[in-house]
Amino acid sequence: MNKFKKILLALVLFAVAGVAGAALTPTKTVYAAEETTTEAEAEASDNTTGSKALAAAIAIGLAAAAGTIGMGMAVAKSTEGISRQPEATGEIRSTLMIGLVFIETAIIYALIVAILVVFVL
Repeated sequence: MNKFKKILLALVLFAVAGVAGAALTPTKTVYAAEETTTEAEAEASDNTTGSKALAAAIAIGLAAAAGTIGMGMAVAKSTEGISRQPEATGEIRSTLMIGLVFIETAIIYALIVAILVVFVL
């Protein structure tokens, strides 16, 4: 389990670095006399938008993968707890639902951040 946590942490750090790198990617400066400024601006804009889209895709993919793993673990543990103590089914189920809502909220926040990276930065 410790190895899994290290791998997950490395993937999250990679996603954060990708988002930060896409946000800080400089635009391409063209000094050639034969290219017009609109062509150069369009090419630089396309390059930056592609980097932002890639960073957003990595970020939301990692958030969804981590959320899915977390939800699976939560459901497995709650099922295990219910099988051990059937009389606590209602309390375990309500705690599970609250936990799943928090995990899903984190995934939705990652989606919102990815959308902001693509369209605002």
